[in-house]
Amino acid sequence: MKPVYELVKKPLITEKGMMAKEAYNRYSFEVALTATKPAIRTAIESYFKVKVESVHTMIVRGHLRRMGRHTGRRSNWKKAIVTLAQGQKIELFEVK
Repeated sequence: MKPVYELVKKPLITEKGMMAKEAYNRYSFEVALTATKPAIRTAIESYFKVKVESVHTMIVRGHLRRMGRHTGRRSNWKKAIVTLAQGQKIELFEVK
């Protein structure tokens, strides 16, 4: 299995994500395109020492970008929404 830092790239801290965290105990992460749901589950559980109930993934298409008259496309990336068990939380997302 790949190390955690190769599967889970970074947390996604957005306004919508913070509302989902407070209401449903769901956390969003950017993950590798090759990451599977079981691999994401074990990586999050081992790294943050929490119990994961479910993992939902989606591939986000890259946006079209322009630089003057030239166009290009950002690369696609994978997003994982992780639901934690009742009473669990990840300290990384807490605001002081």
